Amino acid sequence: MSDRKFLVLFRRAPPSSQQPEPSAEDMQKMYAVFNTWKEKYKREILDMGSALKPGGKVWRHSGVTDGPFVEAKEIVVGYMIVQAKDYDAAVRVAAEGPPGMAPDGALEIRELAAH
Repeated sequence: MSDRKFLVLFRRAPPSSQQPEPSAEDMQKMYAVFNTWKEKYKREILDMGSALKPGGKVWRHSGVTDGPFVEAKEIVVGYMIVQAKDYDAAVRVAAEGPPGMAPDGALEIRELAAH
């Protein structure tokens, strides 16, 4: 059976003005961890995705509104697409990465339907 594709959504609490900015040394450490993880899973990570900017629009049949709403306990802050043989393998790829290490974060992993 060939590898399947999974969408990984990065969720976390809305940003707070009380969160301190990481130091330059902390940023270097985070990038080193990130680059090591990316290299380890370069075959599985098909699209590294990106962080999402705050705000956006929500479309419904009744119209378009601003969103997503920051009152939510968690918001989607980024995404990526991985290929893996099954959910367990997809979870392993995502959870070992920096987004999976965030103490207030969560990962939503969904298999993409074949066309």
